[in-house]
Amino acid sequence: MVGASSLQSRIFSSFVGDCLVQSTQPLSQLFHYNPGRKHVSMQLSRSLSGLTNLLFNRRSSLDEVPNSKRKRLRPGKLSPRLPVPDHIKRPPYVKTRMAPGIATGPEVHDLDGIERMRASGRLAAQVLNYAGTLVKPGITTDEIDKAVHEMIISNGAYPSPLGYGGFPKSVCTSVNECICHGIPDSRPLEDGDIINIDVTVYLNGYHGDTSATLFCGDVDEEARKLVKVTKECLDKAIAICAPGVEFRKIGKTIHDHADKFGYGVVRQFVGHGVGRVFHADPPVQHFRNNDGGRMILNQTFTIEPMLTMGSINPVMWDDDWTVVTQDGSLSAQFEHTIIITEDGAEILTQCEA
Repeated sequence: MVGASSLQSRIFSSFVGDCLVQSTQPLSQLFHYNPGRKHVSMQLSRSLSGLTNLLFNRRSSLDEVPNSKRKRLRPGKLSPRLPVPDHIKRPPYVKTRMAPGIATGPEVHDLDGIERMRASGRLAAQVLNYAGTLVKPGITTDEIDKAVHEMIISNGAYPSPLGYGGFPKSVCTSVNECICHGIPDSRPLEDGDIINIDVTVYLNGYHGDTSATLFCGDVDEEARKLVKVTKECLDKAIAICAPGVEFRKIGKTIHDHADKFGYGVVRQFVGHGVGRVFHADPPVQHFRNNDGGRMILNQTFTIEPMLTMGSINPVMWDDDWTVVTQDGSLSAQFEHTIIITEDGAEILTQCEA
């Protein structure tokens, strides 16, 4: 179990965008933490406190991106929440519509759990691959969400984002300068856009989590290079994983490779343990850090680096979900769920050819 003292000033991984907290306040004043309990959660909601304004800038009123013909993203219209058949098992947090925080302790599995993780990871990969075939100029992210939703429930699974802390959609679609947690809406994709599609499915009691940044139409070379290097960062990080390896080596590997190309590494959002719960220990940081902790045999977690061409400072929209770069520069992300094996790591969300 993670003690309170070791949690101070760390990055907390969460779908809702948990943030780096640098504070002289006692931890108990910022987070709900009780010894013997399995979860840590923020005490104050963003909508009811000034914490968001300390951690994130609010949306810029500027419409155009400096030195670019591309316009900044603006929110579109949201369609109603999609239904899920009653027979499909839901994660516990769906009933409360509250983000459950991070489960304390690693997600380590027996043989049955490993097979269930493989099944959820395989489905997540298949859904992401299908979503990628839909990306083209003119399609809306809402249409992508509906297609993804239908594929997930038709396979007897639940779309994990739907209802997580009140998130209104079944997938995250983060376009251009959107770092993460973009909400699918009525905006049509445009020629030259890049889009990250983040899919998580809950199948037979286990979550599989993956994402990729994809090209829409004719994408310029600068954007293509950012996406290529971001994928390389993920691949290099996975390659160093094995039992006993320090988690901090993931961050160093990613940061070193990003530095070679002058890209920024986003710090406020991190990877996480995943399995029976959506988010668990450890927080997997993607930048150089001094965190302790080593990888364990049969442990599952995500690695999900987010790189930017410019500012790494996040700006949160008024929806309290969508996070974009402060300067409007492009951001890319890739993510896999992996399991630590005797001789390295197995990618559970690798789409089979």
